[in-house]
Amino acid sequence: MGKLFGTDGVRGLANVELTPELAFQLGRAGAHVLTKNVPGMPKVLLAKDSRQSGDMLEAALTAGLCSVGAEVYHAGVIPTPAVAYIVRKHKMNAGAMISASHNPMPDNGIKFFSGEGFKLPDNLEEEIELSVQNIKSGNDTLPRPVGKEVGVVKQLSSALEDYASYLISTVPGLNLEGMRITIDCANGATSEVAPLVFEKLGALVTNLYASPNGLNINKKCGSAHMQSLIAHMKAEESGIGIAFDGDGDRMRAVCEKGNLIDGDAILAICGLDMHERGKLAKNTIVSTVMSNQGFEVFCNKNGLHLCRTDVGDRYVLEKMLAENYSLGGEQSGHVIFPEHSTSGDGILTGLQLLDVMKRKNKPLSLLASVVESFPQVLVNAAVPNVRKPELNTNAEIKKIQAEIESSLSEEGRILVRPSGTEPVVRVMIEGRDEEKIKSLAQKLADVIEKNLAE
Repeated sequence: MGKLFGTDGVRGLANVELTPELAFQLGRAGAHVLTKNVPGMPKVLLAKDSRQSGDMLEAALTAGLCSVGAEVYHAGVIPTPAVAYIVRKHKMNAGAMISASHNPMPDNGIKFFSGEGFKLPDNLEEEIELSVQNIKSGNDTLPRPVGKEVGVVKQLSSALEDYASYLISTVPGLNLEGMRITIDCANGATSEVAPLVFEKLGALVTNLYASPNGLNINKKCGSAHMQSLIAHMKAEESGIGIAFDGDGDRMRAVCEKGNLIDGDAILAICGLDMHERGKLAKNTIVSTVMSNQGFEVFCNKNGLHLCRTDVGDRYVLEKMLAENYSLGGEQSGHVIFPEHSTSGDGILTGLQLLDVMKRKNKPLSLLASVVESFPQVLVNAAVPNVRKPELNTNAEIKKIQAEIESSLSEEGRILVRPSGTEPVVRVMIEGRDEEKIKSLAQKLADVIEKNLAE
């Protein structure tokens, strides 16, 4: 069996790679590992995004959780960060979210949370994975309670309202009365709660892609597909456009002029504001190796330190918790405010950004002008997961990569990394000459596909 957990839970093509059988096994293993020291019947929260396969996997995962004696609370369709919050609020012992985030609709995934609302560290994921391997091999030694000890299912009908109230509480005094806001909910998990939150704060909300039908999540919409929101902002008068991904843990924005505001710019705006108010711990912002060099230039210019981590919001959060930092995130739009949340949260990030805009009484375009991004090109090379380890040993790939690095010199950088969530290798190149780096990135991606394709 290949490695189950990637950078953000277990993902795969629903009913082929992520099957009901695997979901059942993950439920058994996850419940046991996360709640084995809990006296009595442990409480586990279970939620999902809007994918059609969510019902199937919810049923299988629920059965696995109940089979080891868990009391399972169904929260329905809510964002991933809502799971992190509600687990803490209701003092549950663990949580699970069924979602493949920004991936296409046919994919799905399962990610677990601890009772403190954190994504799991590697050692707990490895323990769950080992238990699944034992189950698959016929060596299932996990508990099988009987009678009244068998797990039960309950509905948590207050989940969405609980989460909305919590979000509003993070921006005391914020009044969006009369402000025009356009939101793209990716036909996903934020489709109900995001309009509710912004309207409660007084905004005039235009909803795009907030009508999920099980099949249209992330379909040419959301934070991974910004073209529609950008076009809308250029055509219609609106103070800000905000796009979420399918499970709502990331967001990117569009300013009133129709320009994209990515995670780097959001971190710059919020980080500088926190620094000026004495709230940026150790004058440090945590981000990943994917952050643009222009963001690093901004940090240096403003007396801030940029701490880079591996790609993945959980690695950002681990560094923040270890060093007591107060802001971190990713260029892709995962932004973490540990004062308010234990995970990236798209709606929360949107509210914090709006709060800066209102307090400073400045348009988003002006706030974002503090950081200038270098041209950056990202090309995906299709590579089966089983062949990704060859990336660092293939002679032709290493040769071409070395040649590109030499040609860039100090005018840019190259980053090649296997995706932890999709069967691709990502080639990222930054430099001052956009046409040159486009050509170089495509050249390297082609070589990778030629050498590592099935």
